Amino acid sequence: MNQHPQRRQAPVPIPMASTAAEARKLAEDLMDVMSGLLGVIERETELVRAGKLREAMKFETQKTDLSHRYVNAVGRLKASQKFLFQTAPELLTTLHRHHDVFRAMLQVNLTVLATAHAVSEGIVRGVNTEMQRRNIPNTYTAAGRRAAPGPRHITPLSVSRSL
Repeated sequence: MNQHPQRRQAPVPIPMASTAAEARKLAEDLMDVMSGLLGVIERETELVRAGKLREAMKFETQKTDLSHRYVNAVGRLKASQKFLFQTAPELLTTLHRHHDVFRAMLQVNLTVLATAHAVSEGIVRGVNTEMQRRNIPNTYTAAGRRAAPGPRHITPLSVSRSL
């Protein structure tokens, strides 16, 4: 048993908007981050569709940074939601519309990435099946049925994840 339990730090309070200017700045920050993230995602989607995965992977750090900024901006927006609802409901409506477009574009990107993943997985499985078929001897049992190969006849497939 641990004699010295680790202390958890109290979560840092998220700053809330308390003026109309702060609310507008919060909305602008969120829309800027969403626009930046959409630009990166659209470019990544184009590259993946074109089969240029190596180039698409170069956006990973930029996408991660923008994603963190997006999560932080949404957290600030949630903390200020009551104030925004009372003082600037039209701003919230605009943000919701912008976010709906953002979500739709993310769905397109996720669909493209899932398709690329499924295609690459199918290729790897096909190569593995062909390798196994070529390495397994064709033998038959006394009853004339194809014999199941033993584990010593199965060749492992090694795949390099670096492009």
